[in-house]
Amino acid sequence: MRIDVSDAPTGHTLLLLDATGANHREVLRTSSRPAERVVTPMMRLQDPEFTRLLVVTLPETTPVLEAEALQADLRRAGIEPYAWVVNQSLAAVDTSDPVLAARAAAEQPLIERVRQELSARCAIVPVKTEPPVGAARLRELIAGAPTPEHAHA
Repeated sequence: MRIDVSDAPTGHTLLLLDATGANHREVLRTSSRPAERVVTPMMRLQDPEFTRLLVVTLPETTPVLEAEALQADLRRAGIEPYAWVVNQSLAAVDTSDPVLAARAAAEQPLIERVRQELSARCAIVPVKTEPPVGAARLRELIAGAPTPEHAHA
């Protein structure tokens, strides 16, 4: 069984880590089972075969910096994020509006930093007028997504 975890905002993730770490320590301290037979939620979060954690951010300076700090906290806890998702990107859509085009251009360096420095895998989700709620909209969302081997192109 594998669990894919998606959690936002950052504070919720840090609370999850804190509670899970406290539970892990308490279970190991009080368990009557041998340590090698104990499996805690923290151990499951640390196991990439069991859990895949996605870091989701907006293509703006502060959210990317917060997500980077979260990734550092996760790594200190022995959890390697599986991928990053850059959500609501104007750079991922064509626009002729000069204000939106300028904003899209400002996103490019942040997106490249995520792709080149912060993540092994990265998905860029374009800004949408309607939220991708439901199976049909989610399929539409991924229909134009690059394949994994082209995700960093």
